[in-house]
Amino acid sequence: MLRKLRRAWRIAVFAAVVLVAALPAVHAWYYAQILWWAGNAPTGTAFMARRLEALREKDPRARLQHRWVPYPRISSDLKRAVIAAEDAKFLDHEGFDWEAIQKAIERNERRGKVVAGASTISQQLAKNLFLSGERSWLRKVREAVLTAMLEHAMDKRRILELYLNFAEWGEGVFGAEAAARHHFGISAEQLDATQAAWLASILPSPRRYARGARTPYLEGRIATIRRRMEYAQIP
Repeated sequence: MLRKLRRAWRIAVFAAVVLVAALPAVHAWYYAQILWWAGNAPTGTAFMARRLEALREKDPRARLQHRWVPYPRISSDLKRAVIAAEDAKFLDHEGFDWEAIQKAIERNERRGKVVAGASTISQQLAKNLFLSGERSWLRKVREAVLTAMLEHAMDKRRILELYLNFAEWGEGVFGAEAAARHHFGISAEQLDATQAAWLASILPSPRRYARGARTPYLEGRIATIRRRMEYAQIP
């Protein structure tokens, strides 16, 4: 099953590459952006732009909370917590976790609806940087192509640095620095293991939780992430 899944996914990615290659200007623009971001910090992402637009429909003066910080100034505990929660095989895969994809497909088939995903940190970064919020096969194909570009142009440390600086951690709150200050009143560098696990635990639905909220579900997630952090490898 896993072998068939890998083959089907590679065929889809190959088809997407052919499709994108047929549009050289678009292909070149995406890759040029990624090459630039390999050494320079983006000022924002497509996802941030959409969230700001949505916020300004309610309040024209709305602004996002975001501040770029370099990799060394982000708590190692947060790096471990995010990898433990979102992508345990981050250092081992090339953008796609085939085993996780297979398990997600099987779980969704059993439930008869989409209840699980298997996006890696690289895939989530590709989506945040470039793509709309629509759910379609075309968007997934574009995400796969962009993920392959990111993995080719950047090392894992840079991918994680970008992800941590642009992940959403609350209503209008983006990046580790803004998240640490918004939720705990400290810098991203000062986050301890429990605070880091809390931030990692809300990543799937960051706008659902108020500052420092604690629920039975979150307590369970925090405990699980804390256990996994011991084994999480970071670049």
